[in-house]
Amino acid sequence: MSTNTATSKNTGGPVWDWAAGHGPVTGALSATTGAFALAATGAATGMPPGWALAVGAAGAIGHTVTGLRARLAARTIGMRSASWLVGAGWTTWAMTSGPLTWTALGSLAVIGVGIGTTTHSSNIHEEARELEALAAADRQVAADLSAERRAIAAEWVDRVQRVCGLTLRVLAVEIWPTGTGFTVDAELPSGGATYDKIAGYSAQLSADARLPHGCTAVASQGIHQGRVLIDVTTVNVLSEERTYPSDYSPLSIYTGIPWGYRTNAEEICVYLREQCALVVGPTGSGKTNMVHVILAGFARTTDVLTWVIDLNAGSAGLSWVRPALDENGAPVEGVRPGIDWLASTYEEATLMLDAALAIGLRRKVAYQDLMAQANTDQLPISAEIPQIMLVIDEGAEILTSTDRRMKELAKKILEVIRMLRAMGIRTVLTALGATGSVLGNLMIRREAKARVCLTGGEVEGMDLSKVFPGSRGLKVDQAPFKGAGFMGTPESAAALFKNWRILPNQIRDIVVATSDMHPALDDISSKAAGDAYANRWAPERTAWMRDPASTPAADAGRSGQPAATDGLNLSALRNEQAAPVTDEDATVRAFMEQIDAQFATAPEPGSTPEPPAASPGLNLSALRDSDDEGGPAWVADAVAAIKAAGAAGMKPSAVADLVRRSRQAVRAALKAAAERGELVYRDNGPHSVYVHPDHA
Repeated sequence: MSTNTATSKNTGGPVWDWAAGHGPVTGALSATTGAFALAATGAATGMPPGWALAVGAAGAIGHTVTGLRARLAARTIGMRSASWLVGAGWTTWAMTSGPLTWTALGSLAVIGVGIGTTTHSSNIHEEARELEALAAADRQVAADLSAERRAIAAEWVDRVQRVCGLTLRVLAVEIWPTGTGFTVDAELPSGGATYDKIAGYSAQLSADARLPHGCTAVASQGIHQGRVLIDVTTVNVLSEERTYPSDYSPLSIYTGIPWGYRTNAEEICVYLREQCALVVGPTGSGKTNMVHVILAGFARTTDVLTWVIDLNAGSAGLSWVRPALDENGAPVEGVRPGIDWLASTYEEATLMLDAALAIGLRRKVAYQDLMAQANTDQLPISAEIPQIMLVIDEGAEILTSTDRRMKELAKKILEVIRMLRAMGIRTVLTALGATGSVLGNLMIRREAKARVCLTGGEVEGMDLSKVFPGSRGLKVDQAPFKGAGFMGTPESAAALFKNWRILPNQIRDIVVATSDMHPALDDISSKAAGDAYANRWAPERTAWMRDPASTPAADAGRSGQPAATDGLNLSALRNEQAAPVTDEDATVRAFMEQIDAQFATAPEPGSTPEPPAASPGLNLSALRDSDDEGGPAWVADAVAAIKAAGAAGMKPSAVADLVRRSRQAVRAALKAAAERGELVYRDNGPHSVYVHPDHA
């Protein structure tokens, strides 16, 4: 029976909270029933009536003291004290005249209603007083903050007037929640002033504001062309080292992938569904660490597969593969590599790029119905049809290499960049320097909209204007810390940033934590890639990862030794062991090299109708680009550059600087191209130029 009672109490009926305080109704009931019980007991036992009056007076005094300490309103304190006194007075009267008369009971009911009504009224009043006190505190904080903002606004109006010669009208000042700076939103003066003029004085404004090293004042576009935003950093967050966040939650190619944080300590994300990326950083700037941060972001992405090409023994991707393979090369149960494919040699890179091209071309045909259903001309990327991100370490150097095998890789890389955007295959290239030779390729500049330049304080070969054309006020000395630099995307203007530090033990943790997130390549793409993709983790193809003796050497093309090719049998192109060279031969060879380099006595390609006969001896022209019906291999880049120049065309000297060839060789090749109809020569004396037929 007791069990049923307990169950019924738990499953139905009202639940009493005995720890809760009284409300207006329960308080009035408690007071009146207590007074009636006391009056009835006192009348029956002959209790002196003065005792009830004394208790009521004591209760009134106690509530008065308590109310004063709680800073209650005077009306609330008076109501509570009066309730005690009225209740004590009724009890005293009822004890002498009898509590069971209709007069006594009626008057007690009136007292109860009065207590409940006044209690409700006082509670509403106290709640209103509390809300008003909170609002007053908020107004005080807002007033103080407003005063700070007004001071900041006045200071920066004066500073911009003094340094830039512009009079701004500040509309708002936003204090960053991180406490590392603020943003000034201002209206530009009439007369055609633009934000660019303020952006060009970034260094001067920072110095005038006495900002700490690593802190800047950067101007950017406002909500319209007549507004400017000035981001002022007051705390140098770039000087401290932060580890990669331990939050390995899933990401998507559509929601953005974090690559670092700005000077306001906020994460900056890249959106690579349609864009390629370029990461520039000299040795010691933290570029390798940046590659690992990029791979960590891709590992967390549920609709991306990462393929890595690193011809420097695959070092960029090894730490992302080894946790998933045992000492025999067999897969570790429950762990998948953090990347989907790793190429460390020219041959493996060729297989990977051929597979990427085959996948892209096959997707264009096989997924036409899917794109029609989605009403889009781009392949809908998802976990079922993942995007392929090709991360190519020092890929920009491959594109500018003069080695024959590297040219073949470069051709395939450019085909991937040019043709496969809609089919979800994009690239991330890295480079050692921000120079014209590295960034001279038009395809890189046009497609790599997300750009990173890690400086680490390095000045040589770091021309920020080539990485971020049009951006002003960027200086290498603003980011002297390892892992710090500048980053710009179509969604975020180029500005200071820093990437997180990621260590090998954290890479292992990420590989294990994200194993279940990696998608599988769709069947159509997998069939198009063939056995080269299916057997990518075969033990015989990954043996070099485990056996130091079989570790692939640096790619032959990267060390300047081209592979054997068809055609002329020149000693400069042989890989076999050369015959012993005597001191006399070495002296003659060095002398001839100096003469040929200084005076260009060797015949240029195309200067003779027939190629020279094969010779086992010296022939320095063998080290130059081979000619075919279309001229040297670099002519295609020259024609593309001339086409991009428009109707103005390009002088042969400018083309020579672009392709890094002698002017004599460039003139001969351009003349031949004009004879083939690929270019048009516009003779204008010293101002003669070559123009593309589309602009002739």
